[in-house]
Amino acid sequence: MVVIRGATTIPCDQKEEIQKAVGELLEQIESRNGVKIGEIVSIVFSSTSDIHSYYPAKAAREAGYASCSLFSAQEPDIEGGLPLCIRAMLFVEKDFAPKHVYLRGAKVLRKDLDKFNVAIDGPAGSGKSTVAKRLAADYNILYLDTGAMYRAVALYALESKVDLENEAAIVDLMRTLKLDVVYENGVQKTLLGERDVSEAIRKPPVSMAASTVSKYASVRMKLVEKQREIASKMSCVLDGRDIGTFVLPEADFKFYLTASPEVRARRRYDELTAKGEVVDFVELKAEIIRRDEQDMSRALAPLKQAEDAVLIDTSDLSIEEVVAAVKQKMQEKI
Repeated sequence: MVVIRGATTIPCDQKEEIQKAVGELLEQIESRNGVKIGEIVSIVFSSTSDIHSYYPAKAAREAGYASCSLFSAQEPDIEGGLPLCIRAMLFVEKDFAPKHVYLRGAKVLRKDLDKFNVAIDGPAGSGKSTVAKRLAADYNILYLDTGAMYRAVALYALESKVDLENEAAIVDLMRTLKLDVVYENGVQKTLLGERDVSEAIRKPPVSMAASTVSKYASVRMKLVEKQREIASKMSCVLDGRDIGTFVLPEADFKFYLTASPEVRARRRYDELTAKGEVVDFVELKAEIIRRDEQDMSRALAPLKQAEDAVLIDTSDLSIEEVVAAVKQKMQEKI
């Protein structure tokens, strides 16, 4: 006897959605495991407490699973649990190594089985980094701060007193760049050589310089190569300006966060002043607008929304509301 586990999610508690999701899950389990309906002894379903409109077992019966016993149960409420989720356990009279199947938003439950990547793009101050960190923490996957890598290059160029507009000089500088990203206690640290520059790269002058050096193909390709390598090995969340369009065009989930320049400037102003820095709000807003224009007009991989990315305007939303919206869209995706 072999037990095959599976799970899927539905976008809303409706009979049609449950029927569709259950049929898809069972078909995928059969297909990936080479199992026939007649070999299935029984199927046990469980669904989260927010699913009431239809029994998954009844949906399975209607999908043609009439020769095996079927059971449905409702799970207790679990704080932080995945909502609108249907799980299944298939007992099969056969001896083989089972392939468990997790579809749609349920992929986040088994990162060891289904690696997935989340791409979050958007202009400065839209909240993408904060949201990306929260998602990574909630799903217990890697958060790769791609912007920090470009900022580190910019800081290196500034400290080396290299003309940022001289592409040849920047290309030459990249040959001596010693950049590394390490994770300690769930926090990413950016290193230039042996020096932790995680705070230094957040200064406004470095932000503007990062926008300048990132437009050079040699800089972008060197860092993109590293980012793709990391994403190919594990589930992770990446945020930036061209993740969904250029770095990871095949990412499983794509989002584009935006907000008005006024709101974004206020967020950055509050962030910097909280650290004790003296910042001029008017100049900060002007700088954000200039950076938007520069990022959107660069020749290589400009800032723009991927065609299949979900647009979320965060101007009037809290971080909690944005994270909830992103999770809901991930759950709905087929």
